[in-house]
Amino acid sequence: MGRTGMETVTTAVLFKAACPDCRGRFELASEAIRLAIGASDRTTFYSFTCPDCGAAVRKPAGERIVELLTGGGVRTLRLHSTV
Repeated sequence: MGRTGMETVTTAVLFKAACPDCRGRFELASEAIRLAIGASDRTTFYSFTCPDCGAAVRKPAGERIVELLTGGGVRTLRLHSTV
């Protein structure tokens, strides 16, 4: 038997984001975002570099944002407590 003609198609996941510095609005691929998960809400955030002005942006990430970003393939860093 030959091939079935079915192929795996990979589609890039894009996330809508905004820069607080230049107020630019854009879409970012999962590779452009980093997620840090800490022990509390205050230490859980995502970050990216604004493609318009180059500013480093860091925003808090609640439970739903963490779920969306991890599900979309964003690289995750788990922060450990030093206490």
